[in-house]
Amino acid sequence: MKASVRRAAGSVLVVGLGGTELTGLERAWLKLVQPAGIILFRRNIAGARQTRVLLDEAASLCTAHSLRCVDAEGGTVDRLRDALAPIPSAQAVAQTARCARIDSLAREHGEMIAQSVMAFGFNATLAPVLDLALPESASVMGTRCAAASAAAVVTYARAFLTGLRANGVAGCGKHFPGLGGGTRDSHLETPAIERTWRQLWREDLEPYRALRGELPMVMVNHAAYPATRGGEWPASASKFWITTVLRKRIGYQGIILSDDLEMGGILKFMPIEEAAIAAVCAGIDLLEICHSAELILRSYEALIAEGERSAAFAKLLTARARESARKRAKLFADSSAPALRARQFEALRSRVLRFGERIEKARQVNALFDQEEQPA
Repeated sequence: MKASVRRAAGSVLVVGLGGTELTGLERAWLKLVQPAGIILFRRNIAGARQTRVLLDEAASLCTAHSLRCVDAEGGTVDRLRDALAPIPSAQAVAQTARCARIDSLAREHGEMIAQSVMAFGFNATLAPVLDLALPESASVMGTRCAAASAAAVVTYARAFLTGLRANGVAGCGKHFPGLGGGTRDSHLETPAIERTWRQLWREDLEPYRALRGELPMVMVNHAAYPATRGGEWPASASKFWITTVLRKRIGYQGIILSDDLEMGGILKFMPIEEAAIAAVCAGIDLLEICHSAELILRSYEALIAEGERSAAFAKLLTARARESARKRAKLFADSSAPALRARQFEALRSRVLRFGERIEKARQVNALFDQEEQPA
């Protein structure tokens, strides 16, 4: 029992690293924990070859069919911009396209991002953002949200996901159940989003309902929704939001990933040990902890301790780990892509730059049309 609980505790974690190569300490705790995956940030990425070496070594210490993920949305959240080229934001792409072209442009956006992340050795990108671009969250979300209406978000995201899928990269819809009505940054504190259940179901949750069969992964945020049955609890630790709404009412069957458990939105609500246990009990498949080795190990040991204390939790944890492993095996059965040669990498950089230039030119043209359509 102890060995199975230890394996399960590690295989529900997706972890971050400190720099551009593994330290001896990181090798040691990765070998101990054997997490389900790795997430890298700009601090880890100096170039494609270096990143692939880092991912290959880290993944060799993970459990089978490991997740190699990065936040590559385009725009302000693009961890590859310095090592490759800037990719336009979802909002820029969606606003550029007139109705007849949104499908093709959004698909091309997904293809550009998929080809970029694969060149660096990743098999997943934590995109698309499915939050609505509402006025309340504009100062927090910026250009990360494609559109204000659920229908427009679905149109963009469906084509974007098609572009990812065609290139063998898994996407992740975020941030369930929706940050569009939030005025505070969940990196720093727990936002209390005062939207009713009716608003959330009809608007914020519509992209998840419409795309439930097309999303390989869904990320749950750390906001609270006090006007709903979720109450004051962060969604990432709420059985109501994860099990009742996402799994049962919406019928989502893919992998459910927490947002980073190091964020203030959850840590100001409860210690990370409690957060990790609560998230597993609520229905999360994978817990993301993006930087601190101390917090990773504290979460790992807390899950083991709870499994040794409670037979019911041990059963839940091992079942969650087993189901997550099954889904990862299906997603990442053949996710390795050959490294690009220098000429191929430069060709990719050129394609990304040309795509960005086309989006910017189209935005300028659209702005002129909009000015002409204004009443005198």
